[in-house]
Amino acid sequence: MMRKKVNVVVDTIIMKIRKAERKDIPTIEKLLYEVHALHAKGRSDIFKEGKKKYEREELFSLLEDEKNPIYVAVDEKEEVKGYLFLQFQIQEESNNTNRRKILYIDDLCVEEKERGKGVGTLLYTKAQEIAKKEGFDALTLHVYALNESALAFYQKIGMKPLYTVMEERMK
Repeated sequence: MMRKKVNVVVDTIIMKIRKAERKDIPTIEKLLYEVHALHAKGRSDIFKEGKKKYEREELFSLLEDEKNPIYVAVDEKEEVKGYLFLQFQIQEESNNTNRRKILYIDDLCVEEKERGKGVGTLLYTKAQEIAKKEGFDALTLHVYALNESALAFYQKIGMKPLYTVMEERMK
């Protein structure tokens, strides 16, 4: 399968999106820790401090998984500025729902100093391109309410809430 490379000028820096490689893992891990720290700070009842979503071996495994690809945004020096974790999902038909092919954004993160420069939009655009090319019915993601900047970003690029999970904390 031939992959189209996309180069975009982001804030006078040329950014490109490509599949993640083994050499990218240390930077991806650093960003995973940053995202997790935000969540742990806001909801320590859910998230363990000092952890991250994926362990190194899981990341290496994902690099080989065509149904769960990882993409990175890199500058002209090949430095990773953000990542995009995707999952290809099928919601099977049931008594009351239709079968749907869903491209799920498992994680999207941009290095803090690069935020607001178009890198996140570039990564999201990559997800849109894949969803359209592969015939997905929807592009979805989950975002925690405590992550106000992520909520604002997703609303700005045109995403709409699908459903809301409500909670009453007992402790």
